[in-house]
Amino acid sequence: MLSTGAVLAAPVMFLGLVFFMLLLLTPAKPPAADCGPAVSVVIDGNTKVEGYTQEQLKNAAAIMGAGKALNLSANGQMISVMVALGESGLRVLDAGDGAGPDSRGLFQQRDNGAWGSYTDRMNPTISATNFIKALQAVAGWELLEPTVAGNKVQRNADPYHYRKYWPEAVKLVQALSNSRFSLPGSDCATPGQSGAGDDYPWKNSPTWLQAGANTASTSPLGMYYRECVDFALWRVNQQMGSTSAPFKVLNGTFRPDGQQLGSAVTWKAGWDAKGWPTGNTPRVGAVVWYAPGAGGADPNFGHVAVVKEVKDNGTYVEEGYNGNPAPADHSYYTRTVNNEAPSAFLYLPTQEEKT
Repeated sequence: MLSTGAVLAAPVMFLGLVFFMLLLLTPAKPPAADCGPAVSVVIDGNTKVEGYTQEQLKNAAAIMGAGKALNLSANGQMISVMVALGESGLRVLDAGDGAGPDSRGLFQQRDNGAWGSYTDRMNPTISATNFIKALQAVAGWELLEPTVAGNKVQRNADPYHYRKYWPEAVKLVQALSNSRFSLPGSDCATPGQSGAGDDYPWKNSPTWLQAGANTASTSPLGMYYRECVDFALWRVNQQMGSTSAPFKVLNGTFRPDGQQLGSAVTWKAGWDAKGWPTGNTPRVGAVVWYAPGAGGADPNFGHVAVVKEVKDNGTYVEEGYNGNPAPADHSYYTRTVNNEAPSAFLYLPTQEEKT
């Protein structure tokens, strides 16, 4: 039986989640492949990728081969290729730069004893192996945005330096492997399969309007089925590696002060109470929070969604539930939104706001 607090939350969640936005709308396609398992390199003298020389392709293949040997996931292999693109353009450089005049090789590794000898740093396979071992030693690297994960190893000044190389890294790994990936809308973009499309496990469950405000309409997360808050909390659990009961994050246990996370209007306060970071920059997998009336949200109760993809033109693709007017409410949607529309982005502890 539902607690009194959960019953009282029903009208709040219902009214706050009927949501209509006068914004640019576009659909996002489902992913083409799983980015989990390690992939094998498939390359020969006839392999060509537009924009890349044979030398660059061989270096990318060496990185992927080192990853395969260490059982690095496809996502990790793409991160490794992305970093090498950002550091050397996939070339074995025998020169450093102003920030690291002693840096050498594909990953511009320093002569500080951590990356082996000069010969090691100039060897594509050895240097890649050392980078990958360092990446695998980063706690929770799989949950980080790829550019942030790479920066945890490289420690360069701008943690988002590598972001622009991510699409090319996906393209190269696809071209040189026995797997296929699609970057836009793909789970290749975020670990934990966030952004994998409508994989919400309770999409066919009854809403509280259909079954009443009781246990029959309440999900294992403590929210009502097919509301925006339940989908968003599912994504949070998913990115934290919790995809089945007992879930790590629940409505009733989220806040350390004992209050429920509650309806959309209270989510920013819930993040603040938990001490999780928030900001104004979209990050893939972050919760999008609309205060009441913001961006066309309900004037009393707002809305929450999840960042599915970040674009380069000041927009992002969000995904969620119950963001369409009836009769398409209480179902999955995607739309492209201007970054300035939401009130805040609510990050997981593994996500970082650029300062």
